[in-house]
Amino acid sequence: MDLIDCDGVILTAFHSFRIHADEQKYTPDNRKGQYQRIGSMSLPRTMTSSTPERSVSRDPRECMEDYWSEMKTIEEDFQGGHEEMMERGSVDEVELEEAWLQEAGLSTLVSGTQSDGPAEALLSTLTRSQAAMVKKRLDNYTQTLHKRNRQPMRHVRDVFSTPDTSSGELTLPVSPNGQIAPKLPQWNPPKVPQSCPLFSPAESNGSGGGSETIVLSLEVAYSEGVRAHRKGRECQDCRRSRRDDRDLPSFQMVKSRQGVTRVNDLSSDDIKKIGYISLIELTTFYDILGIEMKRNRVVRTKVRESGIFGVPLTILLENDQKKFPGSRVPLVFKKLLSKLEQTGLQTEGILRVPGSASRVKHLRQELDLKFYEDRFDWDQVRQNDAAGLLKMFIRELPYPLLTQQHMPAFSAAQNISSPKHQIQALHLLIMLLPEANRDTLKALLEFLRKVVAFEEKNRMSMWNVSMIVAPNLFTFRGKNAKHEEMQGAVGAAHLVRLLITHQDLLWMVPCFLISHVRKMNEAAAAKKTPTSEKTKRRLLKRWNTEKDRDRSEVTELRDGVIRVHAPLHTKVSMAIQLNSEMKARDVMARFDVENGRGSRSASRRQKQFLFEVGGNIGERCLDPDTYLLDVYRVNPHCEWVLKSRPT
Repeated sequence: MDLIDCDGVILTAFHSFRIHADEQKYTPDNRKGQYQRIGSMSLPRTMTSSTPERSVSRDPRECMEDYWSEMKTIEEDFQGGHEEMMERGSVDEVELEEAWLQEAGLSTLVSGTQSDGPAEALLSTLTRSQAAMVKKRLDNYTQTLHKRNRQPMRHVRDVFSTPDTSSGELTLPVSPNGQIAPKLPQWNPPKVPQSCPLFSPAESNGSGGGSETIVLSLEVAYSEGVRAHRKGRECQDCRRSRRDDRDLPSFQMVKSRQGVTRVNDLSSDDIKKIGYISLIELTTFYDILGIEMKRNRVVRTKVRESGIFGVPLTILLENDQKKFPGSRVPLVFKKLLSKLEQTGLQTEGILRVPGSASRVKHLRQELDLKFYEDRFDWDQVRQNDAAGLLKMFIRELPYPLLTQQHMPAFSAAQNISSPKHQIQALHLLIMLLPEANRDTLKALLEFLRKVVAFEEKNRMSMWNVSMIVAPNLFTFRGKNAKHEEMQGAVGAAHLVRLLITHQDLLWMVPCFLISHVRKMNEAAAAKKTPTSEKTKRRLLKRWNTEKDRDRSEVTELRDGVIRVHAPLHTKVSMAIQLNSEMKARDVMARFDVENGRGSRSASRRQKQFLFEVGGNIGERCLDPDTYLLDVYRVNPHCEWVLKSRPT
């Protein structure tokens, strides 16, 4: 085979793709040449995906074959005539700004309606940088409306009560710690003790044995950290770009004495507030880094409401929850993952070697017809067919797993040179995802980590897996799908590799976001007042009842003393004197001792956790290593409940 010189790139393999004349501009082959020029890399010799002797590859250049093989499969699937369920509309700047404000919990600022929403409480918790970003978005919204000769419901000056200076800078009263001094009561979080231990989540294979270790603090807003590190126009952390793309840095975090909080440890109302502030923080973070925060406009069209493939996650979960209440991940998705874990983790080339196209098509049709009738025969599904169905399920979602509106923000993360800032951007994006998307993505990443753990058996390295999964996550169905494709195969796969490797970290809620939620709840509670005499009398009666009930405990529950309720234990209540070293696990153990050490008690101990309920938080499941006195000091009016954690 002759070698062809193509701008310094040696082409050693050619893949034929079925294309139509009007698609010539966007064919996979042309995109392949484009990415070769971008990456200035030589592709490996021709190697079919089914070659049994294939060695494990840890180099992105050697895994490009996997990426383009997967792109060929996706291209053929697009040409297969499946119904396209959604399309993009034209970008409207006003609508994009309105969508941003709505997702940030600030829709009342432009609607002109008065409600009990979080807008006022949220604004009272913002840092200077975050408030400046909100003002910038409102300014843009107002100016765009003026261009259309429309009058905004509320001007930005009315929201922030400040004159609109020519420099465009926000002049709000600021407290000594850099936060806006709100009119509402403000809660000040405690400072992080210098003696807090470093904490590193479990890493998966492929992180690199000699990789750099970076300390990551979850106590301070990421945007404030970037601003503090900037000198001139450049952030110091951004100068420490990746030296070797094959090695991922490891991260160590300062573990808060208030404990690690994962997404599912919080109530749904508090998670919603986490999403509000995460969007504001991410937009601020990108702005300081000089990255444009683009957003896709989503046009919702009629979608399938029955079957499996091409059905939105929310509808699938509604159907699943009729049979299995509390389901968080679509049942068919869990079944496919379970099938692969049982029989495919040690199969060579799993995910890479395609199943029979005709067989996968037949199985797809059978799943659509028989899954919810419990008539589908899972024994007929081979490992590689299950992998094909799994990838098909992801890419045929009418709304992408990473969400259409935030796809540009995910894509932009590959342009960040600092590994630390990349992780911080992905962290905020995970917090932004809708619950169904976040839980489904988590299940997928946990499975992919298991695949990599068996790489000596299945010959699938971290780069192999990432190169194959990236096109399925970052390419979505629609009339403009090709335009939404990532601009570099290696960059897309690198993001997937970060998601797989650091998934334990990414599902932890940063402490500064929880601090925002506490302040929002306190501000909202301070604003609420009884609306009528009848309401006042009802609240007074309830208060008197609770006062009578707790009168016997008033001498007991003084400073540093809590009462823990355990409705499922024989001893349903216990007063406990806290000290600086008492942890949640100590309280859990004390209840087990009081109720005996039998097998029944042991099994109960494994399933029960201590919860912080009420006060300035909705509900939070406490990490067993949480120091209770620290939680007591930030939320002295909460209740302490020992109970089972929702599955």
